[in-house]
Amino acid sequence: MYNLTEMRGANAAFWHALKTELQRRGFAGAPPALDLERRPVPSAIECNVLFTQVCGYPLQTIFRGQARILGAPIYDAEYCRGATHAGVFLVHARSSFRRLADLRGCRFVYNSRYSNSGMNLPRLAIAEIADGHAPFFASVVETHTQPGNIERVARGDADATCVDCVTYAFFQRHRPSAAAQVRVLAVTRSTPAIPFVTAMATPDDLRLQLQAALTAVARSPEWRNARAGLMLRDIIPADIAGYASQLQCERIATRLGYGELR
Repeated sequence: MYNLTEMRGANAAFWHALKTELQRRGFAGAPPALDLERRPVPSAIECNVLFTQVCGYPLQTIFRGQARILGAPIYDAEYCRGATHAGVFLVHARSSFRRLADLRGCRFVYNSRYSNSGMNLPRLAIAEIADGHAPFFASVVETHTQPGNIERVARGDADATCVDCVTYAFFQRHRPSAAAQVRVLAVTRSTPAIPFVTAMATPDDLRLQLQAALTAVARSPEWRNARAGLMLRDIIPADIAGYASQLQCERIATRLGYGELR
């Protein structure tokens, strides 16, 4: 899920750690390297997917029944409280916007209609101030990239976006010049962090091996550097029931007459 070009080495180190722990538990069939070319929101979670990270909102909508949760990460990033994340509304650093309501009539970009932090959480935040009047924005464009949206706001090609707070933290770490051109205007409510998952078809014994390997990577001193590269503090048990709050956000926005981000 967090896959800036500058993070290829960090993701490779994490995969090496996880693959090593799987081998120690008797599983030698892990791919030699991560496939980093997949879109953050693919068309489906294929039945042969061993390990990936998928936003909890599409897991309950377009990917329903296609994957099982292995664990939820705790990130050392601002706005994360335990195994949660939030969306951050970003505007240009020199813009005149001071509160969320000031975004009425602006140009908004978001990554995917199936994204929790990019669409679902900001939809609810806007629903709570839109008074049932839509459209709220002058334009809303789906771009399929959160980092790209930060850059659009930094360049002035868009007025505002909302991105996952962990994505924003990685962007600040690896692209500080562009990050300095934007600022946080508002923060959405928190919901469970983006989980690690395996395909529904993964055998139960292998799923348990994956969970044990993840716990070892998250807590063993041996893998301290692998965790640091991805701002990981821990990985804790989780299941799909814990992500119900994300669908509740959708229901509330709909009740408020703002079922679509626009």
